[in-house]
This record gives sequence, C-alpha cells and structure tokens, in this order.
Amino acid sequence: MNEIELIIEPEWLIQVLPSCQAQSGMAVAIQADKIIDVLPLAIAHQKYQAKQVIRLDGQVLMPGFINLHTHAAMTLMRGLADDKPLMDWLTHHIWPAEQAMLSEEFVYDGSLLACAEMLMGGTTCFNDMYFYPQATAFAAVKSGLRARLGLVVLEFPTRYAHDAEDYIQRGLDARDCWRENALLSACFAPHAPYTVENHTFEKIITFAEQLNLSIHTHLHETADEIKQSHDKYQVSPLQRFKDLGLLGPNLVLAHCVHMQAAEIELLAEYGCHVAHCPNSNLKLASGIAPINAMTNTGVNIGIGTDGAASNNRLDMFAEMRLAALLAKGVSGDATAIPAEQALRMATINAAKALGMEECIGSIQAGKFADMVAVKLNDIECSPCFDPLSHVVYVAGREHVTHTWVAGILQYQKLDQQSGVYANIEPIELKEIATKWNSKMRQHKA
Repeated sequence: MNEIELIIEPEWLIQVLPSCQAQSGMAVAIQADKIIDVLPLAIAHQKYQAKQVIRLDGQVLMPGFINLHTHAAMTLMRGLADDKPLMDWLTHHIWPAEQAMLSEEFVYDGSLLACAEMLMGGTTCFNDMYFYPQATAFAAVKSGLRARLGLVVLEFPTRYAHDAEDYIQRGLDARDCWRENALLSACFAPHAPYTVENHTFEKIITFAEQLNLSIHTHLHETADEIKQSHDKYQVSPLQRFKDLGLLGPNLVLAHCVHMQAAEIELLAEYGCHVAHCPNSNLKLASGIAPINAMTNTGVNIGIGTDGAASNNRLDMFAEMRLAALLAKGVSGDATAIPAEQALRMATINAAKALGMEECIGSIQAGKFADMVAVKLNDIECSPCFDPLSHVVYVAGREHVTHTWVAGILQYQKLDQQSGVYANIEPIELKEIATKWNSKMRQHKA
C-alpha cells in the first residue's frame, strides 16, 4: 500500500476531462501539489494509505475556476461609478480616480481583497491586467492563488509609468522578481487598440516572441471603438491586429462583443482565444458577444469577470450561468451553450487560452491539485438530479466549501456566515476596505 498525503472522497466528481459527467464513488489521490490518481473509492482504499482523508458528503469536487480576464486591484473601485457607458466610465471616473490613488499600496490592497473574493468563490487561477504587477504578485503569493500577471502597456503617463517604453521596462523588471515562483507567470498586456499605437504593438510582439510570453488585451468591446479605428487607421481593430502580425494562439482577447462573421473566422483561423465577460458587457451596455457563432466556428472561449469596478463581482458562477442563458436567449435555441460547455469555458478552455491545459483545468493524474468543492444538498439546491446542471444553473459561490490550489487548502467555509483562509486574516480585509473607502470618498468630494 502506497503512503500519500491526501485522499478526497466527494459525493460526486466532475473531472471536466475526459468528461464533464458527474461520477459517484470516486476518489482523488494527492501528493504534494499534484493529483497522482483518480480512481474508484474501493480501489483507492486498497492502493493508498493517506495521512489525511477528506469526505465531502453532499458535495461535488471539480476543477477550480480560471478567471480569464480581470483587473484584480480595481476591486477597490467597486461601485465607484455605476450606470455609465464605457468611455464615460473610464475617462470621467476610473482614470481620474487612478490618477489620484494609484500606488503599489493601492494595487496590493485591492488585489488581496480580490484574491480573497475569488478563493471564496472557487477561483484558483486568474489572468490579470493592471499597473504595478509586482504588487499583485505579492497579493497572489500571500493568498496562495495561481496568477498570470499582465505587464500592462499604455501610451499615456500614469502614476505607474511615463510612456510605452517605461511600461514595458517596468513590467519586465517586475517579471524578473517572480520568475521562480511556480504559481506565477507573466504575459504582455497592452491595454487596448485605442490606447496603444502600432509601433508599440510591434515592440510587444518582438519581446513576446523572444521571451515566449503570451499577450492579453481588450478587443471590439464597443461599437465606438471600431468606429474610432476606422476613422484613424481605416480598418477595424482586429484587421489592424492582423496587419501587425499580432494574431495567433498566444493571444487572449477580452470581450469581442462586436464581431462580424468574417472576423470570427479570422479568430478561428489564427487560433486566438476569447475571454467572454457577459456581466461587465451588459452592465456597461457594450452589448452581447456572439458566443454561439464563435463556438460553432471553433474559437476557444473562456470566461472572465472583468474587474469589480465594472461587474461588480468576481463571481465565476454568475458569469458561467449568464453566459449559458444569454446564448440561449439570443439564439432562440435552448441547446446553445449547455451546462457542460459553460463549465468547460470556466475551466479547461481558459487553461488552454493560457497555454496551461497540461497543468490545470481538469482533475486528472499529473495535473496540479487546483480544485473546488461545492455543496449541493442545501435546501435551495434540492433535489439534485444532475450535479453538472446544478453547478451551472443552481449553485452559487455561497455554496463553495473548499478551495485547493496546488494541493493546499487555501479556503474553507465554516458556516453560512464565515470561512477561513490559510494565509489571509479577515480583519486585514476589513481594514483595507475601510481605509480605501474613506480615501475614495475624499477623492470624489
């Protein structure tokens, strides 16, 4: 009998790969940070002697969510400027607040608050885009979350950097500080087509190829963005990206709300990935992304929350459910984006977009033990005929009971009102919220 550290015995297991169908009577064996076996419970008892056995009665064990597009530190601006269209929201509210408040302290505090919210909601990895990525790295490491940290690039000055070259250099310097941390990786994050010039994109492409880094940016979020591009460059933002040589399987495009059929085919042809953010797109009145058409054309689609300033939650359950329902409502087809596909978008599809599908996104031997347990036997979840359907259409983040990252239990729910983090003190989170609430109110005044 082999001695190992941990065996988890859930009521149901959803591996995502090779199948999303819920299985009963299964066990997951874990050693250090990896899943070493997925097998029937009876065989597990014969094969392994575990130091710890966790039984999850009435709960489903599944891969942790991968938030494919967010701005973690913007959690400190949650609700700061609601019910505004995108450009008004950015230019008259968010950018002025950042100009007044932006600092390493701001980014660390906001990111730690975001990490706590994501862990509580079953997210085990996030793809971020924001200033001072080193501060976000510190918050991610403290919380135990896996993160792909964007090296943000803009043309105009902020409190973080002076110009595009300064942004690139500061980002690369920050990357050097966390390169040895197994939970962290980097990508270039040019903000958007309307804030980055061609010569800067060309530099980013060169650096990305030399350093083997992916690229994460916004694209076709609003109709006005496309109009501005035609006025300035005589082509759409996507065509501009194609002409620059930016398109490829290392490119993650957030939103992609306004897409023509030929443009969707272009995404599929070049193997680009889309981060679908349905709640943010609706709240900013940007529109509804043509997810059915993208899926049918073969575009890989993951799910993101965007930042809490525009969402106002970092809730992957809410995003997953809305993504499925919008697809059905827009198409008039109740079979569009079924539960299995919605869950894949929130897990293995997002892992593929990050180039990490061999490491995370499903519960399989050899992958990191990034997992979440969700309670499905509460009154509001009963009866449960199909755990997969329940995960997408019934359960919410309040039903998350355990979140593991790399085999470490980083969050556990204690009761209906409280949970405990491995490395974060709730009192610290309350102090952060109180401090920045006061500062933001003074700024607005």
